Amino acid sequence: MNDLLDDAPALQAIPVSQLNRQVKNLLERGIARLWVEGEISNLARPASGHLYFSLKDDAAQVRAAFFRQRQRGPTIGLKNGDHVLVYGRVSLYEPRGDYQLIVERVEAAGEGALKREFDRLKLKLQAEGLFDANRKRPLPALPHRIGVITSPSGAAVRDILTVLRRRFPAVPVTIYPSSVQGDAAPAELRAALAKAIARGDCDVLILARGGGSLEDLWAFNDEALARDIAQSPIPTVSAVGHEVDFTIADFVADVRAPTPSGAAELVVPDSTDWLHRIGQLAARVTRAGRNRVEEAAQNLDWLGRRLAAASPAGTVARQRNWLRELGGRLAAAVRHDLLARGQRLQRQRNALLRASPAIRVERARSRERELRQRLVAAGRHHLEDRQHRLTLAMRALHSVSPLATLERGYAVVMDADTGSALLDASATSTGKEIRAKLHKGELRATVTKVGK
Repeated sequence: MNDLLDDAPALQAIPVSQLNRQVKNLLERGIARLWVEGEISNLARPASGHLYFSLKDDAAQVRAAFFRQRQRGPTIGLKNGDHVLVYGRVSLYEPRGDYQLIVERVEAAGEGALKREFDRLKLKLQAEGLFDANRKRPLPALPHRIGVITSPSGAAVRDILTVLRRRFPAVPVTIYPSSVQGDAAPAELRAALAKAIARGDCDVLILARGGGSLEDLWAFNDEALARDIAQSPIPTVSAVGHEVDFTIADFVADVRAPTPSGAAELVVPDSTDWLHRIGQLAARVTRAGRNRVEEAAQNLDWLGRRLAAASPAGTVARQRNWLRELGGRLAAAVRHDLLARGQRLQRQRNALLRASPAIRVERARSRERELRQRLVAAGRHHLEDRQHRLTLAMRALHSVSPLATLERGYAVVMDADTGSALLDASATSTGKEIRAKLHKGELRATVTKVGK
């Protein structure tokens, strides 16, 4: 035995960490992200916010890690024993060699599957154009008969009938009974719809049921029922659940109502409003009739006046009126001519007066007086101006006169022989006789000394 082991070829060993890393790579590359269904057990919520639990069924279990950054929605409500659908990837926790699921999304098992099926069918029918607005038909303004497809014992039918009786009780209603929940419901709903279409006595159909969970309303997400609704020749109103509930039937129907009561309000008008409108129309008809009668009476009066005007007496009266009018016009013309002639005569009289010699002489005298006054005023002004200018010149001459200088105590020194004014001391010499002219009188002197 030892000999056999000694003969075996030597193999190179690898560390455990490398083994785990290779296994992790194989798992993550070899298995794509997938949904796994199971029951939660061993749920742990550490302070980090991550969730760790086991997902098990009757035969096996697997560890799962749901990291905090991946958590969306009400994950805090998860608890041991919950049956869930988990979406994620397969991996390996290397330090312990534990094979586990890295969770990216968690849903309740039943409702999550239904929701995915709902989304799949919705996208499919939408792509086929069954939800297009251009294929939706308008509801009749006032239907002759209303068909209601629903459970005859449910609250929905009672709500619909109550609203219809209140708003427009004159419209008859036909109930097409069907179950609205369970496996048999889609087939019964289709059969009731086919029966209503075959009878053809309704103008509009209402598919209705009360609120519930997605599973409760699932019958109205049936693909075959949706196609029957889309092909119905009768306009349909879907009134399934509450306002927040949506089913495939809502999308393919011609009109979606938020509730069964809302559907009843949509299919019939308010009788009070209609009575008000009828009253308004009656008033309009009455006013129109009254206007027609008044117009006919006016037309009759006009025809009567035309008939009276066409009679011989009317002709004579018109001729008399015409002669009276001509007489008035002639008198007005004569008055206008006389007035014009009087005005023209007055203008000529004014012209003669303006051309009279006496008026012209008087005008010339007035002109002569005016000119004389202007001449006197001009002469006086000229003399005053000359007097003023002479006064100014005398003042200026006096201001530069040597006599004015002498009046202030100065003297003019002149050579006694030549009589010329001495401006420089060097112009005379010692012993020379000079004259000094004062303001009053004159002095004669002999130069005793010449200074610089």
